[in-house]
Amino acid sequence: MSEIDRSRAARAEARTRIEDTAARLFAERGFAGTTIGEIAAEAGLSKPMLYRHFDSKQELHLALLERHRDELAAAPIRELLHGEGDLDARMRAMYDAWFGYVETHPYTWRMMFRDTTGDAEVQAFHRELQRRQRETDMSLLREFVPGIPEAELEPLGEAIRSSLYGLALWWLERPDRPRELLVAAMVRITRGLISTVEPLPGSSDGAARA
Repeated sequence: MSEIDRSRAARAEARTRIEDTAARLFAERGFAGTTIGEIAAEAGLSKPMLYRHFDSKQELHLALLERHRDELAAAPIRELLHGEGDLDARMRAMYDAWFGYVETHPYTWRMMFRDTTGDAEVQAFHRELQRRQRETDMSLLREFVPGIPEAELEPLGEAIRSSLYGLALWWLERPDRPRELLVAAMVRITRGLISTVEPLPGSSDGAARA
């Protein structure tokens, strides 16, 4: 490995250490209760070294939110768009992927959905995160239940989104509960919502019910 490659690897390793440490501290203490000095010390770096990667605590916080927003969305969307099987199988796979990410990133989850920084940019990010999740849930409904009136899609998508977030936060306080329990609950909630809609003739959901 060349000197340049070693330098890049060391920089990437230091950035990962900073992000992992910051995610844990932000989740435990909140944004306001965490200082750059504490993050640097627990990451085993000096403050000047940390500032080589992030100009401010806000920039670090936003970078973490953006990184984990994209990772959280990737697996469930992949299952929705490319998964195999009927409605129940694909819903189960999608929710399992979503809760699987929550399970392996508990600190990040607390930071993303419990912390209130009071910062306008961070609050705007949270609204955007919720909008993206809601649109994913609306896509699920559009694909499998085309008979749902367009005007109802957004509130129904919000009902699914808020159920997901609420169950995830509930789970963080009860980590002994198996992931399968939450997946089954979300499938039941979603099935309950869509069971009240008459599917259009020839729709995939109608075939699944037959």
